[in-house]
Amino acid sequence: MPPPHLLDYSQVDFSKPIYDIEAIRRVNPQRNQMEHLTAVVWEDTVNHAVIGYKDITDSEFWVPGHMPGFPLMPGVIMCEAAAQLAGFYAQRHKLLGGDFVGFGGMDEIRFRGPVFPNCRLILLAKMKELRANRRATFDFQGVVDGKIAFNGTMIGVPIHRSQGMS
Repeated sequence: MPPPHLLDYSQVDFSKPIYDIEAIRRVNPQRNQMEHLTAVVWEDTVNHAVIGYKDITDSEFWVPGHMPGFPLMPGVIMCEAAAQLAGFYAQRHKLLGGDFVGFGGMDEIRFRGPVFPNCRLILLAKMKELRANRRATFDFQGVVDGKIAFNGTMIGVPIHRSQGMS
Protein backbone atom coordinates (compact mmCIF):
# COMPACT_ATOMS: atom_id res chain seq x y z
CA MET A 1 0.00 0.00 0.00
CA PRO A 2 1.46 3.40 -0.94
CA PRO A 3 2.07 6.01 1.74
CA PRO A 4 -0.22 9.04 1.99
CA HIS A 5 0.69 12.09 -0.05
CA LEU A 6 3.55 13.99 1.57
CA LEU A 7 1.83 17.34 0.96
CA ASP A 8 -1.72 18.37 0.10
CA TYR A 9 -1.56 19.99 -3.31
CA SER A 10 -5.32 20.08 -3.96
CA GLN A 11 -5.53 23.86 -3.49
CA VAL A 12 -2.35 24.71 -5.43
CA ASP A 13 -2.89 26.61 -8.68
CA PHE A 14 -0.57 24.86 -11.14
CA SER A 15 -1.34 27.46 -13.81
CA LYS A 16 0.46 30.15 -11.79
CA PRO A 17 4.02 29.03 -11.02
CA ILE A 18 5.94 31.02 -8.44
CA TYR A 19 9.15 30.06 -10.31
CA ASP A 20 9.05 29.33 -14.03
CA ILE A 21 11.80 27.65 -16.06
CA GLU A 22 13.78 30.90 -16.37
CA ALA A 23 13.73 31.44 -12.60
CA ILE A 24 14.74 27.80 -12.08
CA ARG A 25 17.67 28.26 -14.47
CA ARG A 26 18.95 31.16 -12.36
CA VAL A 27 19.37 28.69 -9.48
CA ASN A 28 19.80 25.18 -10.91
CA PRO A 29 22.81 24.43 -13.13
CA GLN A 30 21.19 21.68 -15.26
CA ARG A 31 20.57 22.49 -18.92
CA ASN A 32 19.25 20.91 -22.09
CA GLN A 33 18.46 17.20 -21.73
CA MET A 34 19.25 17.29 -18.01
CA GLU A 35 16.58 19.86 -17.08
CA HIS A 36 13.87 17.85 -15.34
CA LEU A 37 11.91 20.56 -13.54
CA THR A 38 9.34 22.63 -15.45
CA ALA A 39 8.03 24.89 -12.67
CA VAL A 40 7.75 25.40 -8.92
CA VAL A 41 4.20 26.19 -7.83
CA TRP A 42 4.28 26.34 -4.03
CA GLU A 43 6.71 26.56 -1.13
CA ASP A 44 6.51 26.73 2.62
CA THR A 45 9.68 28.31 4.02
CA VAL A 46 8.64 27.63 7.63
CA ASN A 47 8.22 23.86 7.21
CA HIS A 48 10.69 23.65 4.30
CA ALA A 49 8.33 22.04 1.82
CA VAL A 50 8.02 22.60 -1.91
CA ILE A 51 5.84 21.50 -4.83
CA GLY A 52 6.77 21.59 -8.49
CA TYR A 53 6.25 19.63 -11.65
CA LYS A 54 7.84 18.22 -14.76
CA ASP A 55 5.76 18.12 -17.92
CA ILE A 56 6.82 14.96 -19.72
CA THR A 57 6.88 15.31 -23.51
CA ASP A 58 7.40 13.03 -26.49
CA SER A 59 10.75 14.72 -27.11
CA GLU A 60 12.45 13.60 -23.87
CA PHE A 61 15.88 12.16 -24.65
CA TRP A 62 14.95 8.75 -23.20
CA VAL A 63 11.72 8.25 -25.20
CA PRO A 64 13.22 6.52 -28.27
CA GLY A 65 15.31 4.07 -26.27
CA HIS A 66 13.47 3.36 -23.00
CA MET A 67 11.66 1.36 -24.29
CA PRO A 68 10.89 1.45 -28.03
CA GLY A 69 7.13 1.36 -28.51
CA PHE A 70 6.53 1.66 -24.75
CA PRO A 71 8.28 4.84 -23.53
CA LEU A 72 8.63 4.44 -19.80
CA MET A 73 10.35 7.21 -17.81
CA PRO A 74 13.49 5.75 -16.22
CA GLY A 75 13.40 5.63 -12.43
CA VAL A 76 16.74 7.39 -12.17
CA ILE A 77 15.29 10.34 -14.14
CA MET A 78 12.25 10.43 -11.85
CA CYS A 79 14.63 10.69 -8.89
CA GLU A 80 16.66 13.35 -10.71
CA ALA A 81 13.49 15.43 -11.17
CA ALA A 82 12.72 15.23 -7.44
CA ALA A 83 16.35 16.08 -6.63
CA GLN A 84 16.21 19.13 -8.88
CA LEU A 85 13.14 20.35 -6.99
CA ALA A 86 14.70 19.81 -3.54
CA GLY A 87 18.03 21.21 -4.75
CA PHE A 88 16.32 24.29 -6.15
CA TYR A 89 14.57 24.91 -2.83
CA ALA A 90 17.73 24.39 -0.76
CA GLN A 91 19.86 26.59 -3.00
CA ARG A 92 17.22 29.31 -3.45
CA HIS A 93 16.92 29.65 0.30
CA LYS A 94 20.65 29.20 0.99
CA LEU A 95 20.17 26.25 3.33
CA LEU A 96 23.49 24.58 2.58
CA GLY A 97 25.95 27.11 1.19
CA GLY A 98 28.00 26.11 -1.82
CA ASP A 99 27.44 26.95 -5.46
CA PHE A 100 25.10 24.01 -6.15
CA VAL A 101 23.31 21.24 -4.32
CA GLY A 102 24.38 17.72 -5.30
CA PHE A 103 23.23 14.21 -4.51
CA GLY A 104 24.66 12.86 -1.28
CA GLY A 105 22.56 9.70 -1.29
CA MET A 106 19.12 8.20 -1.55
CA ASP A 107 17.25 5.74 0.65
CA GLU A 108 14.08 3.69 0.58
CA ILE A 109 13.25 4.47 -3.05
CA ARG A 110 10.09 2.77 -4.25
CA PHE A 111 8.68 2.88 -7.77
CA ARG A 112 4.94 2.43 -7.53
CA GLY A 113 3.63 3.27 -11.01
CA PRO A 114 4.78 4.11 -14.51
CA VAL A 115 5.37 7.61 -15.87
CA PHE A 116 4.84 8.12 -19.60
CA PRO A 117 5.18 11.01 -22.07
CA ASN A 118 2.34 13.54 -22.23
CA CYS A 119 1.69 13.56 -18.52
CA ARG A 120 2.49 15.92 -15.68
CA LEU A 121 4.70 14.52 -12.95
CA ILE A 122 3.89 16.44 -9.76
CA LEU A 123 6.88 16.57 -7.44
CA LEU A 124 6.61 16.97 -3.66
CA ALA A 125 9.55 17.46 -1.30
CA LYS A 126 9.81 18.21 2.39
CA MET A 127 13.00 18.66 4.36
CA LYS A 128 13.24 16.43 7.40
CA GLU A 129 16.75 17.27 8.62
CA LEU A 130 19.27 20.04 8.09
CA ARG A 131 22.90 19.95 9.12
CA ALA A 132 24.03 23.46 8.19
CA ASN A 133 26.71 23.59 5.48
CA ARG A 134 26.85 19.76 5.44
CA ARG A 135 23.63 18.17 4.25
CA ALA A 136 19.87 18.41 3.98
CA THR A 137 17.62 15.35 3.98
CA PHE A 138 14.34 15.50 2.07
CA ASP A 139 11.42 13.11 1.80
CA PHE A 140 10.01 13.20 -1.73
CA GLN A 141 7.24 11.84 -3.92
CA GLY A 142 6.28 11.93 -7.56
CA VAL A 143 2.56 11.86 -8.36
CA VAL A 144 0.74 11.25 -11.65
CA ASP A 145 -3.03 11.54 -11.90
CA GLY A 146 -3.33 11.58 -8.12
CA LYS A 147 -1.37 8.35 -7.64
CA ILE A 148 2.12 8.11 -6.15
CA ALA A 149 4.49 6.96 -8.89
CA PHE A 150 7.61 6.92 -6.69
CA ASN A 151 8.84 8.04 -3.29
CA GLY A 152 11.90 7.99 -1.08
CA THR A 153 14.40 10.03 0.86
CA MET A 154 17.37 11.94 -0.54
CA ILE A 155 20.36 13.75 0.85
CA GLY A 156 21.51 17.01 -0.69
CA VAL A 157 25.06 18.24 -0.12
CA PRO A 158 26.73 21.55 -0.95
CA ILE A 159 28.97 21.53 -4.02
CA HIS A 160 31.56 24.25 -4.53
CA ARG A 161 32.78 25.13 -8.03
CA SER A 162 36.36 24.82 -6.79
CA GLN A 163 35.79 21.12 -5.97
CA GLY A 164 35.68 20.24 -9.67
CA MET A 165 38.64 22.35 -10.74
CA SER A 166 42.17 21.06 -10.96
